Amino acid sequence: MTTSRSYFTATLLANGLVLVAGGADGGPDSSAEIYDPVAGAWTATASMSVPRAQYTATLLPNGKVLVVGALGGTPAQSASAELYDPVAGTWTVTGSMTTGRWLHTATLLSNGTVMVAGGEAGFATTKIYDPVHGTWSVSGAMTTARYSHTATLLANGTVLVAGGANNGGLTSSAEIYDPVAGTWSVTGSMLTPLENHTATLLSNGTVLVAGGYDGTVGTWATSNAEIFYP
Repeated sequence: MTTSRSYFTATLLANGLVLVAGGADGGPDSSAEIYDPVAGAWTATASMSVPRAQYTATLLPNGKVLVVGALGGTPAQSASAELYDPVAGTWTVTGSMTTGRWLHTATLLSNGTVMVAGGEAGFATTKIYDPVHGTWSVSGAMTTARYSHTATLLANGTVLVAGGANNGGLTSSAEIYDPVAGTWSVTGSMLTPLENHTATLLSNGTVLVAGGYDGTVGTWATSNAEIFYP
């Protein structure tokens, strides 16, 4: 890459290129670049309007990329959102969440909207982004506040949120979001409290949770894995 980064995002675009943006290298960064897998080369593209780290990037059905939230900066910056247009190679500011957050999740729902859930510091709130109007609406709150969790769109259109941390420490709890009702319901807990793990939807409809930090004293990573059966 042209810039050293950590806590950034990488998004596969509809044209096969990869957008890498933001991150931190001594502080949050606003720069962005494009990877061309055919040429094996990186080129700079327009920078975001504000520096962002520990934020989310979501590819929308229209081919644009929605970035949300930011670590550090002003409260307005951490509540802000913007869109990357891969055709024009430019960023455009869109509606703000009004409440800043980072270490949250952003999930593209089956109806084309984006659900943002949780985040530092221990938010249980959920907001929905409407890409047609560029606006946000409040949805039902999670039963447990969490950040550094995972969110997985299930085959039936609901969303599984699992693990994470809050002011009380790590949690093994999990819950399901119903986008039709806009509500959350508790489901079976993980076997181990985790944060910074991964959750992958498998072809049979189950979810593989792997790795992460389990809070064990002196242990910063685990090799454990478990399966969620919807």
